[in-house]
Amino acid sequence: MEKIKKEIKITEEQKTNAEKQILEKIKNYDYDTVEYPIEVIIQQYSDGIENNDGEIYIPDYQREYVWAEKRRSKFIESIILGIPIPYIFFADVDGRYEIVDGSQRIRTLHSFLSNELKLQELEKLTELNNFYFKDLSIIRQRRIRKKSLKMIALGEKTDAKARIDLFERINTGSDQLKQIEVLKGAYGGKFYNFISECANNKLFRQLCPISEKRTLREEPQQMVLRFFAYSENRTEYKGHVAPFIEEYIKSKKDTFTDEEKGKMESSFSLMLKFVDKNFENGFAKTKSAKSTPRVRFEAISVGVYLALLENPSLDKVNTDWVGSDEFKVHTRSDAANNRLKLIGRTDYVKNKILGK
Repeated sequence: MEKIKKEIKITEEQKTNAEKQILEKIKNYDYDTVEYPIEVIIQQYSDGIENNDGEIYIPDYQREYVWAEKRRSKFIESIILGIPIPYIFFADVDGRYEIVDGSQRIRTLHSFLSNELKLQELEKLTELNNFYFKDLSIIRQRRIRKKSLKMIALGEKTDAKARIDLFERINTGSDQLKQIEVLKGAYGGKFYNFISECANNKLFRQLCPISEKRTLREEPQQMVLRFFAYSENRTEYKGHVAPFIEEYIKSKKDTFTDEEKGKMESSFSLMLKFVDKNFENGFAKTKSAKSTPRVRFEAISVGVYLALLENPSLDKVNTDWVGSDEFKVHTRSDAANNRLKLIGRTDYVKNKILGK
């Protein structure tokens, strides 16, 4: 028999508190709507492009260029055809404009107007394939330069966290900003720099193959960050990765010392050397693999760390079990975020290494 759900009655006090919260949070998104010609926007961006100190600049958390050539060309085609372009979001930071959303569009326009981008695979303006900006008629060049782009300019009261939150809300498609890039923007500093150093470790990159595209989106940093977070706090993990990782990096931002850095660097290095000596394919499934599943990396790296913590004298061990069906079950992606599965797979690796 179907149970009747009991309706929860909202009190007047709850309604009042909700309205107060709405009014308080609205203050974080002070903005104006403006329009500028493309030539003005690109000039203010390009003037400081070398040191990223122009009037318009791209923040660290979305610095990497990720649009493919075809998509860049298609965007320019849209500009020429007069197809409406989504708003570009800027934020007033110390009197300069930080690009909150639209960096790919700005960089594509800059590349095209600088004659660095050659139009390719256009489907509507096929006659323009293989054209650079300089190949267009002078009249067409002028019209492109003078075309206005609509922008949302966030006011100076909009803090960093609100800007990053806005970026996440806007980017819901295939190019959505990865969590690690958001964290880099919000909590960048000494600890994040250390994570990047580990991510660029030659042995790590050799043992843990990651595609170029995922590397550009800072997947190596994500891997390393998860290793340290799970190694230190896996029993506190609740089953939701994003808040767990954010809480971890937040806790390190202002308390990370040189002494702690030395210890973490040492444990990371010992773990890598052990994997190199005992796991034929490193963290990957095969020698020729071009990518490494996160769940597999987490199981092996954290399991090895825990085993070395319990027995630092471990050297050469049997790892034939890596190819077993049992290990495959432990490292299935559909169980990646489950708390019990996380503890189960890391304990499995630890116990196998310890010969239990």
